[in-house]
Formats: sequence, structure tokens, C-alpha cells
Amino acid sequence: MVYTTSFDKDKLKTLEGDFLLRYPKGFNDPEMLKIGKKHNMGKMTEMAQEYFSKKACSNIHLTADNMVKVVSRSSMVSMFEKPKFRDFVNHLGEHDKAFLVNALHQLLHGKNQQKGFESLVDILSTEKLAKWSLITIIPAYYAPTKEVFVKPTTAKGVLRYFDIEDPIYKPAPTWDFYNKYRELINTSKTKVSKDLSPSNAAFSGFLMMTLNT
Repeated sequence: MVYTTSFDKDKLKTLEGDFLLRYPKGFNDPEMLKIGKKHNMGKMTEMAQEYFSKKACSNIHLTADNMVKVVSRSSMVSMFEKPKFRDFVNHLGEHDKAFLVNALHQLLHGKNQQKGFESLVDILSTEKLAKWSLITIIPAYYAPTKEVFVKPTTAKGVLRYFDIEDPIYKPAPTWDFYNKYRELINTSKTKVSKDLSPSNAAFSGFLMMTLNT
């Protein structure tokens, strides 16, 4: 099984052509700007960068509350997962709440992102909440041109369309998949118009929209 760091350029260019035919200015096209308002990426990024800065993360209780706020307001997290995550955080004891926040801090700011990612998976797994959406949504808002939001249907569709054998998507979040998928997105977006990737979430949205038509 061979790991590739980018999507097939010809296939990617075909998708780009289809998208720009409908939206000549990419995500700056008036129609796409209307769609973008629903996701409010700019405001969510500002909120995440304020709530989860290194300094802000030193306040355990406030940061835990802010995690709930961001997840609750996100258009990319399912309505079923939002109340479950809120209740989970609200019922955590002092030690576990500190563990949750420290895991996020490590993922966003630490020297060992993998440790933060896996710690987040570990604690959310205790209540069967280790979902790709809940693990990746805050990093995707905090560093929108570096980190990626993993939406299962999009990830599976993209890997299938581009005949990618490695990484292999699995429902349970793993650092190996996240790290490789992130590299795929960050490398591949440089091969198309910048109008298609104001953020990694937007680039993934472009892929989702073109693969579904």
C-alpha cells in the first residue's frame, strides 16, 4: 500500500474546472458568499482564536465552557452531537475537565500534537463521543489554513474518487489518518486556484460539492 501526499492532478483539475464553470470567482462568487454565510467561518475562527489562545487555555473552567459554545454554534457539527457534548463536558469532574482542556491545549499549542489528539480521543471515548467532528472542529476553526475538519462522508468520497489506498478511513479517529489526510488537503489545495481554498474547510467543501454532482 503506497501513501501519496497529494491527489491526482488531472482529476483535481477536472473538479476545479467544473466548480469554476458554475462559480467563476470560486468562494468569492456571489452565490458562494451566500452559502458561506450559513457557516460563518470568519466569525467562528475569530471566536476560536480568542477562546483557545495559549493564555485563554490556562483557565480550565472557562475553556471547557468555551468548547461547548463553539461546538454548539458550529454549522458543521450534527444537531445530535451538540447536546451530548454539552452534557458530557458539564458533568465532568475537576480532574477530567482539566484533562480535556489540557488535551486541547496540547493539540493546538503543544510540541506533541499527536499526544493532544489521542488524549482528546481517549477522554471522549469514555462516553462514546470520540467522533471525527468533535475531535477536529476546534482545530479547524483555530487554524483554518493548516488544520482540517474531517467530515466522514466527504473524506470517504474524496479517497474513493482519487483512488487513495493510504490513509484508510475508519470511524474511530486516529492520529495516523488525521495527519496523512491533513497533508493530502494542504498539498492538494496548492494545485488549484486560491479562490477554492480560503480555508481548508472551504477546500473540502469544494471537493464535496463537485463530487456530489
